Amino acid sequence: MRVYFDNAATTPLCEEAIEAMTKLMRDHPGNPSSIHADGRKVRSAIEQARKTIANLIGASIGEIFFTSGGTEANNMALNCSVRDLNVTRIITSPIEHHCILHCTDKLEEQGVEIVMVNLDKKGHFDLDHLELLLSDKNKKTLVSLMHANNEIGTLSDMSRISQLCEMYAAYYHSDTVQTVGHFPIDVSKTKISFLSGGAHKFHGPKGVGFVYINGDNMVKPMIHGGGQERNMRAGTENIYGIAGMAKALELACEEMEQRHQHIAGIREYLKNALTENFEDIQFNGDADGEHLYHVLSVSFPPSPKSDMLLLNLDIHGISCSGGSACSSGAEAGSHVQTALGTDPKRKNIRFSFSHTNTKEEVDYLMEKLATIIPVRVKVV
Repeated sequence: MRVYFDNAATTPLCEEAIEAMTKLMRDHPGNPSSIHADGRKVRSAIEQARKTIANLIGASIGEIFFTSGGTEANNMALNCSVRDLNVTRIITSPIEHHCILHCTDKLEEQGVEIVMVNLDKKGHFDLDHLELLLSDKNKKTLVSLMHANNEIGTLSDMSRISQLCEMYAAYYHSDTVQTVGHFPIDVSKTKISFLSGGAHKFHGPKGVGFVYINGDNMVKPMIHGGGQERNMRAGTENIYGIAGMAKALELACEEMEQRHQHIAGIREYLKNALTENFEDIQFNGDADGEHLYHVLSVSFPPSPKSDMLLLNLDIHGISCSGGSACSSGAEAGSHVQTALGTDPKRKNIRFSFSHTNTKEEVDYLMEKLATIIPVRVKVV
């Protein structure tokens, strides 16, 4: 038996996306930049996908640009803000995805001021501290704070952050890779400068994503060459990936409520089972408050077998991770857990779910966990 509990890393490709992609592969060989009929048909498919995604997040068609994924989208937002919008300071956090933190490291080397907002122990941003930082209006500022943390699942208050940025004339970028398709997002109601999404987090294909760029922001391309993406991103578009992404996001938004209920039920079922059957189980982030309903970050107490817990689960056919997918393969220490000051002796495992998971799979996980780590002794 194989159980997949690593959906925050990537989700299985849904059949509807596969169908949308293979139809284009079979029937439409043209290059979307060609002016002949075959090219125009493919161009039409791309623009239909753009319209679908724009409508789903409340954007205009001209504000959606296709990328290779969330990493490129995030890099584009940060780099273009500095180069084209005269940003000299970026306010971010130490628990952002590495594609943000590594990018800000490079920008800091170029003279951009990088400031970290304070956090509480659950990973919530200190919005009073953010306002204090924003009160210095002498510096053109970009606030880059993720909508939800990919490791511990803590959600940020996008609406309040947007209000603060508008109040202090700062640009606002949010890495929404973990929340697009999982939570309602409407940029027509929540003012935001840049927003990023990656298809493989909502059952679309890998290697494709999008960036929303508010129409008020006049930025230039980061990749140069042809005039694709309305001169914003050179290179022949990943037409199959774009079509699959649009179909997957459309389905995710249509089924959002029912998926939410099912996945939240699976998460709660596992959370209760762990608490009832094992001693000293802790949960990272805001596990009982505002959180990603598809992520449960579990802290296991130190034991002789805890260091090999991930490997042993994999041997038993259970896929999960120790943190983000960028580091879990190497079992590297989590920068998120370090920033939150968690006990390094404890073992942190992230279980993340989709609507395809079942309670029977949770039962199988619990059965195998009981053979690896000490079980709570029940008093009769």
